[in-house]
Amino acid sequence: MTVSPSPGTGTRAALLSAHRVHVTFPGRHGAPGARAVDGVDLDIRPGEIVALVGESGCGKTTLARALLGLVALTAGSVTFDGRPLERSGRRLKAYRKRVQLVLQDPSGSLNPRHTVYDAVAEGLRIHGHGGDERATVAGALSRAGLRPPERFFPRRPHELSGGQRQRVVIAGALVLEPELLVADEPVASLDASVRGEILALLLRLRDDLGLSALVVTHDLGLAWNIADRVAVMYLGRIVETGPVEQVLTAPRHPYTQALLSVLPEAPGDPVVLTGEPPDPSRIPSGCRFHARCPILASGEAERAGVAQACRTRDPGILTGGGTAQVACHWAAAR
Repeated sequence: MTVSPSPGTGTRAALLSAHRVHVTFPGRHGAPGARAVDGVDLDIRPGEIVALVGESGCGKTTLARALLGLVALTAGSVTFDGRPLERSGRRLKAYRKRVQLVLQDPSGSLNPRHTVYDAVAEGLRIHGHGGDERATVAGALSRAGLRPPERFFPRRPHELSGGQRQRVVIAGALVLEPELLVADEPVASLDASVRGEILALLLRLRDDLGLSALVVTHDLGLAWNIADRVAVMYLGRIVETGPVEQVLTAPRHPYTQALLSVLPEAPGDPVVLTGEPPDPSRIPSGCRFHARCPILASGEAERAGVAQACRTRDPGILTGGGTAQVACHWAAAR
C-alpha cells in the first residue's frame, strides 16, 4: 500500500525546517568529536508524514532529538512555524507542547505505577491545562483508538497489550493537541498485525487532524506504507530524499538501492554491503559511502568517469529528476 500525500502539502511552507544542522559529540581525551549529524537540511510541511530511514547508528535519532530541542546543535538552525527554535526554558516548553515525541518502546516510556488516566493527563498538568481534564483525556484516548476511554482510565501498563500501550503513548502526545509528532521507531516492538493498526492510526490522525509527523525508522517497508516523503540518512547526512513513490520505486543512490533490495517483495538478489559504516569521528573524504559502495566496487563508477570524484569529492545534495534529490556522483552522471 502506498499512501497519497495530503492535498497541497507539496506547495505549502514548511512547518518545521532544519538548515545545515550539525550535532557533534566531544571525543574523549582530546580525540576527534563524533559528527552524529553532519549538515542536514530537512523540511516537514503541514499535514505531511516524512520518513527518516537508515541503518542503526546513522544519526536518525540524534537528528530527531535535535529537532525537538533535546540535543543541542553544534551548528545550523531549526525553525518552527517560521520562527527560530529558542532554547530558553519557557520558549522550549511552549514549543514542546506543539511538537510531541512518541518513543519506540511503550513499556519503557510508561511509568508502571501510573494508571492510563494519569499517564495521559501528565502533559496537561505540566502545561497547566485549565479546561476539563477528564474530558480532554477521554478525547485523546478516543482519538488514539482506545474506546470507550473510561474503561482504560484505571488500568496500568502491565494490564494492556503492546498495541494498547503504544496507543496510550500516542494519546499522551495527542492530549496537548500538537501540530507535529516525532515518532521514533513507533512500531518496532509490535507484532505485524498491531503494526498495521498503529500505522493506520497515524494516517487517520494526519487526515482527520491535519497532523504532521516525522517517523524515524530503519524499515523502508514502513516508509512505503505511511510516508508522503522519505529522507534516507547515512553517516550523519541525508543522501537521498523525495516523494516516497519516486524514491522507493526508482532509487538513485546505491545505499537506498541496497536497503530496498532486502525487502521481501524486492526483485533480484539482496545487495550485501561490505564492512561497517565508518566511525563518525573519522568520516572519509569524498563520498562518505564510497568505501562500501557496490557501484564503485563493480567498476561501474570507473566506466562512468566518476570513480576519482567518489573517492575525493563530497557530492553534497545534487538535484535529481522531479522533486527528488540525491548525493551521488554516479547517479548525477547517469
